[in-house]
Amino acid sequence: MTPFFLARGSVLLAGALAASLLATQLPARADDAKRVDPGVITVSAEGVAAVAPDMAVISLTVLREAETARAALDANNAAMTQVLEAMKAEGIAERDLQTGTFSVQPRWIYPDNKDGRNDPPEIVGYTVNNTLTVRVRDLDRLGAILDSSVSLGVNQGGDVVFTNDDQDSARDTARKDAIAKARAKAMDMTEALGVGLGRITQISENSYSAPPMPMMRAEMAMAAKADSSVPVAAGENEYRVNVSVTWEIDQ
Repeated sequence: MTPFFLARGSVLLAGALAASLLATQLPARADDAKRVDPGVITVSAEGVAAVAPDMAVISLTVLREAETARAALDANNAAMTQVLEAMKAEGIAERDLQTGTFSVQPRWIYPDNKDGRNDPPEIVGYTVNNTLTVRVRDLDRLGAILDSSVSLGVNQGGDVVFTNDDQDSARDTARKDAIAKARAKAMDMTEALGVGLGRITQISENSYSAPPMPMMRAEMAMAAKADSSVPVAAGENEYRVNVSVTWEIDQ
């Protein structure tokens, strides 16, 4: 009979231990069920930094036409060589001169094809385009550079984009402005609600730049006068940063 009582005692002991463990775990599960995640508040704001441009990017295109592709190319090469030499004479560094596009295209004439005729189109000449992108870091020389380029044979382009060599500093200023605005807005909202700001749980940003106003865009054949530089207006560049910040609400 002894083995029976030992087994029965073991079963009773195991049951008591299980009940004890269950009793210690139940309060923890009850506490977890009562826990509530803190509320959050998300605020968006935009920061702006306006700075005067210190550099201009211009495109200068030489277009030449001739009866043969060779003749059109030779004429274009001669004109563009003069333009490049003039840019260097104006103090433009090699790193600020870059060929943008180059193309040789046939010029077609399409017959009327009346009375049932089906004459094919014919090539009557060739057009060669060569575009040079120039970074002008001395804006005081911009008008004179545009003027001299026309005198040397540039007859298309003239788009001017004013920009800044160091854009990161302007964006940093705009970012700090945006974050300060977002925090001030969040504090106003929580103060009105009678709560506080907790820790930051998420932050994101989106940045972009706006072109200066006014912005010059001119057809080179009409932009310059023989005895004066092209008038230009640089305006200001605006750099904008949008931030979105999420805080926990401290209640």
